[in-house]
Amino acid sequence: MESLVSRFNEVRKRTLGICSELQRDDYMVQSTNDVSPPKWHLGHTTWFFETFILRPFLDSYEEFDSRFEFIFNSYYNSVGKFLAKQNRMLLSRPSLEDVLRYRSHVETSMLKLLPSLPLSSAGEIAGRLAMGINHEQQHQELLVMDIKENMYRSPYRPGFSSVRRTGGKASSLSWKAFDGGVVEIGYGGDEFSYDNEHPRHREFVAPFTLSSRLVTNGEYMRFIMDGGYDEPGLWLSDGWDTVKREGWKMPHYWEETEHGFEYFTPWGMTPVDPDEPVCHVSFYEADAYARWAGYSLPTEGQWEHAFSEMNLGIDDAGSMQQWHPAVQSGEVFHGAGACWEWTSSAYRPYPGYTPPAGAIGEYNGKFMAQQMVLRGASCATPPGHSRITYRNFYHPDSRWQFSGIRLSGEGSE
Repeated sequence: MESLVSRFNEVRKRTLGICSELQRDDYMVQSTNDVSPPKWHLGHTTWFFETFILRPFLDSYEEFDSRFEFIFNSYYNSVGKFLAKQNRMLLSRPSLEDVLRYRSHVETSMLKLLPSLPLSSAGEIAGRLAMGINHEQQHQELLVMDIKENMYRSPYRPGFSSVRRTGGKASSLSWKAFDGGVVEIGYGGDEFSYDNEHPRHREFVAPFTLSSRLVTNGEYMRFIMDGGYDEPGLWLSDGWDTVKREGWKMPHYWEETEHGFEYFTPWGMTPVDPDEPVCHVSFYEADAYARWAGYSLPTEGQWEHAFSEMNLGIDDAGSMQQWHPAVQSGEVFHGAGACWEWTSSAYRPYPGYTPPAGAIGEYNGKFMAQQMVLRGASCATPPGHSRITYRNFYHPDSRWQFSGIRLSGEGSE
């Protein structure tokens, strides 16, 4: 429990650190229905600890403001009613100071509860604490995503990080072959994991190859210049409809100027670096690029089997607070960590999956439809948060997350 308390303090501090370069008015901006205001994230992550730990387990707990239960609930129907997501931009009240006081109030109560846990509830509270910590880490990445989207849509297009990228030359693309067969997929350890990573099970994986690194901006430019966004034969039907409806011509945050391609970064608009991994592409774009290149996207079973067989972990790129995918150079095979990697797998429950009882069961299970799985981590993922079995998921047209492309082929290259 002592290590969890230490992690709790560290994670709570890091959330505020992500916001350290924001100005006051930045905290309540919600530029699209996909994002949430930073102030709401600060309140919601606090509400989670209050709702699932303090209220049921600390008899002396006094709530900070009864209205916060409605304002900062995200989607937990079994807890109660909640503010519609598109209306979070209306939260001029509570003030930022009130939300920060709310965070302090809950943290003080948590640190009062944790050292004096009764043995009868210590195990359950520890489990909920671990989930709350990981939940806040998920929102740390969402904070970076949402801040970037908000800043991009501002006429000023201001930067939001002082940590600069390092540059470099992308390594040559190579391929590694895997025999496949009947393999084990899913989490099987004793540390924290989400329910959607369970149960560990066997599935058949056909022989395949996997690219040594992610697709680069320069490689994706060739797809653009070859008319990739104008060729319906490369696109899934829903993807082509989306391209036409949204007018897509390039990845999100990219613009074509008289000086060539530029994109929005944590430091503002800058020329696109052809050696960096392409990022902020939808599943539809990743799939179309793979078809154009003569390959495919790996299934999540192939991806997990490959990384497990190579004993590759997850890079903690997010710990640098760079929030921009670094060039993958110099290694024979690059692990995950620059961008989340789209797979061809729909987000569905594993065989034998059962969601947890109660409100916690709403965390993952009810979203297992109409979304695609991404694997790995990104430059915005908090350090130590992800793992090989981690299943991220987004709708196939989503682009504001840090998502990229790793290619797969059949048999041996």
